Amino acid sequence: MIKCHLSKILGEKKLKISDVSRDTSINRGTITRLYNETATRVDLEVIDMLCSYLNISVGDLLEQEK
Repeated sequence: MIKCHLSKILGEKKLKISDVSRDTSINRGTITRLYNETATRVDLEVIDMLCSYLNISVGDLLEQEK
């Protein structure tokens, strides 16, 4: 299972889902699903844009749980 740390990262950076959506043009629903860890698939372009916007690596955003 893949764990998404978007909620923790946004909390640390004091950002809102609406801010990220507006600044990156990523659909708000997509960000919400990642935030709530209910996403079943995500485009690599979305992951790339989020990592660039938040100045983090993919490993900071996603983690494989065993």
